[in-house]
Amino acid sequence: MNTPFKILICDLVGLKFGIDGKPDPTEVKAHIEAKGGAFHEGAIEATQIYASGLHFFYLPDISTEAEILALTDQSQFHGVIAAATFIPKQAIFNSGGVRIGAGTGNMASASWGGGNGLGGQAPLMNTPGFNSRATAQMAFKALLRVRPDLPVAALHRRVIASTFDTGKHLRDYPTAKLEGQIMAVLGYGNIGREMAKLAQAFGMVVKVFARNHHKQQIEADGFAFAATPEHAAKGADVISVHVGLGKLDSASAKFSNTGFIGENVLSCLNPNAVLINYDRGECVDVGALEAAMASGQVGHACIDADIFINADGTLRGPLVPYLPLAEKYEGRVALLPHAAADTDHPSRVAGAKQAVDQIIDCIVHKRVTNLVGELPSGYVNAGVKLGV
Repeated sequence: MNTPFKILICDLVGLKFGIDGKPDPTEVKAHIEAKGGAFHEGAIEATQIYASGLHFFYLPDISTEAEILALTDQSQFHGVIAAATFIPKQAIFNSGGVRIGAGTGNMASASWGGGNGLGGQAPLMNTPGFNSRATAQMAFKALLRVRPDLPVAALHRRVIASTFDTGKHLRDYPTAKLEGQIMAVLGYGNIGREMAKLAQAFGMVVKVFARNHHKQQIEADGFAFAATPEHAAKGADVISVHVGLGKLDSASAKFSNTGFIGENVLSCLNPNAVLINYDRGECVDVGALEAAMASGQVGHACIDADIFINADGTLRGPLVPYLPLAEKYEGRVALLPHAAADTDHPSRVAGAKQAVDQIIDCIVHKRVTNLVGELPSGYVNAGVKLGV
């Protein structure tokens, strides 16, 4: 390898704090160096001549489109590793990109044809599986905040204030356990499967909507297969979304699963149901959700989706449409900034290490692992590797 190949890492690769009080990247740095690469904290220096080999430039604090394009619009880097950062269409990476995690909706570079990886000249890859359990656990934690519906914080305050008598007042707080309630899980990928297992462990009845080829596995795992989202939602007390964005339609610039959860699905739920969308914000029709909350069909909504701040201070991202709901239905809407999948240190490190391995293999050997979309000419598909 006589050429210095330069790879941008534009997200944190470690979520544990070092002695300097900052997230510590040393585990991934050591992994890169063990692979024969060089790890640079900071941007490319125009006056420096880089030796042949693989050079990883770690800039986890850049996030805006302007910041990204200032470094990437002239193909300054051969490849990129990202997690939550949005990679604009005009960013050029001629040797490919890897998303730490499963969904690639934020990987919009035209180098690989956008988030679907369709039509570009470079390969798009991901690292599915590493954060599946962390995401499912956080999604289930959202459910446990509101079901069983015992107002723990209010009772705590009354105990501290010496205004609660168990014999007199406990009867005023009836509740119902999760056991026996129905959860509808939409999608049976890594996260949907973990969510179903957690619900089963709490004694819930689980109905799963997924593609037909999952039917045998779903039933073998002890869950009921639902042929349609409406069938899964019928009579459910909780619905959890894990279908992904789907394919991008170039004409409408919308993903196929935009508004996947609409009035037709929400109307099938039991009254006062809980909606959990720790998948992609666009998967729920926010207008239909507002109507369902107004009618009482949905009692609580728990959403985890991206939100970004533009240079002028305005907000963008799929979480933005939910903000008015959180204000209107205070206490009934819980919003997270797509944190469930991206806050577990071991998962992030493991995913980042695999992303490093994949981009090296792609650049050096033209082998593509965990391909998203189409395989560009000149590359070999090395299949799928799932994290655990």
